[in-house]
Order: sequence, then structure tokens, then C-alpha cells
Amino acid sequence: MSGGVAYKDLLPLPDDTQAVTDPDKKEVHQSLTEKPTASHALAMEATKGIEDENGNIQKGAAQQDHLEEVVDLGWNEPADKIAAPLVAKLPNDDLWVLIRRFNKQMYHVKALENPPPGNLDLNIADEEEFSPDKLRSNVERLYMTVIIHLMAFGKQMVRLRSWRETRRTAWFCTAYFTAWMFDFLMPVFSLFLIVLIVYPPARELCFPPAPLALVDGKSGGVQKPKAGVLGSTDSATGAPEKHKGEAVEQEASNFVNSITSVALTSATGKHPQDDKEDQDGTVADAVPDPTSVAVGAANAKDRAGGAKPSKEHDKTKVPMETAMWTKMRPIMHGLADFIDTWERFANMLSPTPPFPRHIYRLRIASLVLPLLLISLFVTSYMFMKGVTFGVGFGFFGDPVIQRGMVYLNTHYPNWQKLLELRNTILKGVPTNAQLTITLLRIGEANKAPIPPPPSSDLPPPDQPAEVTDEHLRATGADPPLNATKEELDDAMAHDPTVPYETGGADIDASKEKQHGKKGNRILGFFKGSARATVEAAIGADKLKAKTGSEHAKRRLGAVTRPGDDLTSGPVDFKCRFHGRKGHVYLITKSTIPAVAFSTDSTIEKIGSKDREDLHPAWSIPVGDIKELKKVGGYGWKTKLLVGWALEREVADGLEIVDKLGNSWVVTAMPLRDELFNRLVAMGGQKWESW
Repeated sequence: MSGGVAYKDLLPLPDDTQAVTDPDKKEVHQSLTEKPTASHALAMEATKGIEDENGNIQKGAAQQDHLEEVVDLGWNEPADKIAAPLVAKLPNDDLWVLIRRFNKQMYHVKALENPPPGNLDLNIADEEEFSPDKLRSNVERLYMTVIIHLMAFGKQMVRLRSWRETRRTAWFCTAYFTAWMFDFLMPVFSLFLIVLIVYPPARELCFPPAPLALVDGKSGGVQKPKAGVLGSTDSATGAPEKHKGEAVEQEASNFVNSITSVALTSATGKHPQDDKEDQDGTVADAVPDPTSVAVGAANAKDRAGGAKPSKEHDKTKVPMETAMWTKMRPIMHGLADFIDTWERFANMLSPTPPFPRHIYRLRIASLVLPLLLISLFVTSYMFMKGVTFGVGFGFFGDPVIQRGMVYLNTHYPNWQKLLELRNTILKGVPTNAQLTITLLRIGEANKAPIPPPPSSDLPPPDQPAEVTDEHLRATGADPPLNATKEELDDAMAHDPTVPYETGGADIDASKEKQHGKKGNRILGFFKGSARATVEAAIGADKLKAKTGSEHAKRRLGAVTRPGDDLTSGPVDFKCRFHGRKGHVYLITKSTIPAVAFSTDSTIEKIGSKDREDLHPAWSIPVGDIKELKKVGGYGWKTKLLVGWALEREVADGLEIVDKLGNSWVVTAMPLRDELFNRLVAMGGQKWESW
């Protein structure tokens, strides 16, 4: 599939402005084959194969023709048992990275009847719901998507200016000062930018890769990774990982945890000098560290200082808390929009099949080209005069600006939407979520659903990762990072002491958490009591469910037990409905695909394929699904308690809502995310993320 380039594709104008000019227009599609968006169309076309650089058509396992109604490509199998690649031109590890992060990002989707902006669905709704868990997910995305890339860019600049890779720095230095001498800095910079955009091999030639954790941020030379071993090449710490991308994901989670920990210790007023007064082994040894008990810690600190931190004495408490929580939703939405735009730019520069390889790069390069032409004639004096005029007009020209805004709002309603980057220069460029759902749709279009990312209970080994030219090399004859093989091997080798090194004794004292022997015994006592309480509550739920309590029925089976068989899919998914054990299963052989639930125990042994003897408790055509929402098996507080006291996994559930507003909630589903992914990818709905 080449996705040929047309002139209209290069223009930064929407192909269809109905999403903005006619926002009330409604279009309902029932199946993938109707191709309601570019994502659906690309998925359908990709079932025929993907064209490589030489014009040959390649097919992955999910694109192969098969005789079965639904083919199992390796669900519940280890990674080495799954066919590779599942999608042509895309390694399985990269596909699973996208799916894992999609699972963490997508909580709640609704079917959109209006044309989606940019002709791609799964955009973030303007009125998306706020939740602390979703905010955490967005901060983790910020780390994985933006911060890691900025760190890589910063270390590339340090390498370049360090002169350790002499030839490469000399080329840049010569080009810079030659352009400076002839007043051609802007034209040269614009031309260099165009080359980097249009010709990807130039990026690695000018900025050769190196593992992020291996590069010293000050000298540009080799350093020992913060994890003590180079177990991954794309993470900041170099920590070992079982599957590609997991180290960065764990870093992102710990990034949020560390921010929370620092904020909590700041709120509680922890100070290393204060700890010295408690080293007599009396009170401090008998109680746990206050920073481990979040509830009331900040107020306790204020009371100890003589303050009265109650809403009666502190009149700022309630309004300040209200203002902060009120502002959280727009802050979260703005953060998500920023990350989405960053992902679009990344996918524009390095597109992933089945999205076109060249159109987006040529479009953005065509917008830089006028900058190159203008820079040939505009002097620095003219540039500064223009900038200072713009600053002055923006500051003093409010009456003119307001009249212009009124005119635009009157004659061109929703003009701001039309000028959004996703509708102009980034039209058709997907976010990572839109890319993932397109890949999932390829499998569904060919009735070969993509297997979930494999998992393992074993920890990653403390040994160096295999580093090739793909991960570490230099330009020309320079040695990578100007280091010998012995220096590189020594830096990559495992050293267990490195992860504990900090910047000084003050950081050690602030970071350290001490409970004392008695404190640990108290925590152990609390944990044992909590375990007994939780197990008693689980037993009580069984009695309450028999008496008809709907909430108790939803909690039945949510806490998994050691030895439970959690394998299911790709057609049948273990779960409960109103507390009854059964399976949600997908019917794709009929003209209209459907999702149903049955308590028939024979599904466990022989499945639900080609069976007409099943009598489902309910059945919904996939095309009639209007809303999908992930729900918890327990409330978040109880879930934390179960995880801490029992150290077990909690199986969550899924709410399915049809067009008539009828709702079905299935619970205790180990593969909840996988069913969610199949349902969002199977039909012709245009989804919106809430």
C-alpha cells in the first residue's frame, strides 16, 4: 500500500470541513467496511498488505488469508510463540508498546455521530471527565512522550558541543561559522531542517544514536547508567526490562510516585535535622514513618507547630481546595492536548504503517520552504522591526483585535476549530492512540485479532542488554562517544551499588524512610489485621449477594486467588454478570457481529465458536454499542487496601451501553482491556475519548 501523494494532500487544509462548518451533521456506520474515517479505511486497505520501500507487498500474521472464522494468533502464549511480525513493517515489540500504553490511556469512550475532526476518531472530548487516575496517566504520558525526548535532545547537544566526536562537531562548527560569515545562518538552518524532515537517514547521520542512560549529561562521554547496568537502551536509568518499553513505563510510574513522595514529605515537614532528636529509640522506634501515613499528615505537622488547621480557623482551606480541584480538569485536558500534538509531530516525522510514509513529511517541509526563501531576502534589521511591531500591536491593539474576533465569530463560526493543528498541518496524522486503534482494526478487519502484550512473573535479569549499531554508533570514523570498547563494556556491566548513590548526605537523609523495629512490627500487625478484615469482607459479600445486594454481586470474584486460571480470549472472556460466573463471547460469523454473555459452563472446555446451543442471558449487536467504560471491581480505596493486605490482583469490569441507553456491566474479568480493545476496533463507530 503506497498511499500515493496528491497535491491536495500536501496542502495544510482539511479535505472535509464538515466537522467544523456543519457540527450537527450526523453519520452512523455499522461496520468497518463502511470506512467512516481514515483509520477504518487504512485498516481495510492494510488487510491486502503493506508496500515496502521497494514496492513489494508484505503481509504480517494478522494480514494473512485464513479459513477460520476467527484465528488465534497466540493469545495467552509467550512472546516467542507468537508469529512475527503480526503487522508488516512493524516489529511485535513496538506493537505491544503501543497496546500497553493504549490500555493505560483509554478508560471511557463514546460513539460519535458527527464527522470527527481530521477524519480520525478517538480524539479527546472537550468535556472529558476528570479523575486523579486519568491525571496520573497523562503525567506518565508526559514523561514517556515528551520528557524522554527532551532528555535525548539535550544529551545530543552535549555530545555535539563536547568535541569528543571530533569530526562530527568539526563539520557542524565549520558549517555554522561559514554561514555566519556570509549572513546565511537562517537559510542554512532552514535548509538543514528541511533535509532532516524529508530524508530520515540524515537524522542518524547528523545525530548518531546512543543509549540515553549511557551518555553523561555534563561531559557528553560515557557514564555508568543510574540503574547500575545498561539493561535497556531507550530509558533514562538503563534499567533492565523483560519486554521493550517496559523500563520507560516503569520510570514514568516512579516519576509520578517520586513527585508525590516529595510533595508529601514537604507537606509533613520532614527534616533530617529533626530526625536526630529521635535517635534514642523511644517514640520514633515505636511508630511508623509519618510520610508513609498520608491521611492527616500535613495537618498533624501544622498542629505540632501551634496552628489550628481546621476549616473554622483557616478560612482559605475550603476555597483553595475547591479552586484547585476545579482547575484540575482544564489542566488535565490541556496537558493531554499538548501530549497529543507532540505525538502527532513524532508520527509525522516517523510514520508507522499503515499510515503513508511521505505525505506528512512533504507537507511540513513545504511549509518550511517559504521560510527558506524569505530568509534569503529578509535582513536581521527587518526581522527585528517586524517582531517589535508585532509585540507592540499585541499589547496596544486590543480594540482592533476584539473587533476582528467579533467579525470572525459572526461570519465564520467555529473558526478556531478549523485552525487547530490537527485540522491543518497535522491533518490525518495520528496520535499514538489513533495509531493503535488503526492497528487493532487491521486484525479485526481480517478476523485475526491482535494478541495482547505477553507478560511474565519473572523479574528482568540484571545483565547488559545487547547493544548493536542500531543503538550505538558514531558518524564517520569517530568511535562512539569517543570511548574504547573496554570503557563501554565497563559502563554497561552490572554494579548493584550505583542505584543507591545520591547527590549528598542531605539527600540521603531526606530520602530515607525509617520505621524502626517496633514500627515494622506495628505495620506488620496492621497488615495482618487488614488481611483478616478484607477476607472477612469478601466472605460477607457472598452472603450479601445471595440476599440480592447488587453491589455485592459486582464484587464477587474480583479478587483473584493464587492458581486461578486467568487465560481467555480471543473469542471467549471469563467474567461475571450479576455475580454469576460465565463468559462474554463475540459472535462474528453472523452478518451482524454481536457480543453476548452466557453462563454455560461448557464454554470453558469447547468454546463458543459455531455453537447454536448457547442461550445467552443477553446479546448486543456490536454496531449498536454507544459507550464503553472501564469500571473497577472495587472502589479505589478498597482496591489499595486489597493490594496492600492480600498482595493479589483485582480483576476489574466493563460497562457496555447501547443506543437505547440499556447498560450491561460485566465484572471480575481478567482480560478486561483485551475485550475493550476488540469492541472498540470491531465496529464502524467513530469513538471519542472521555
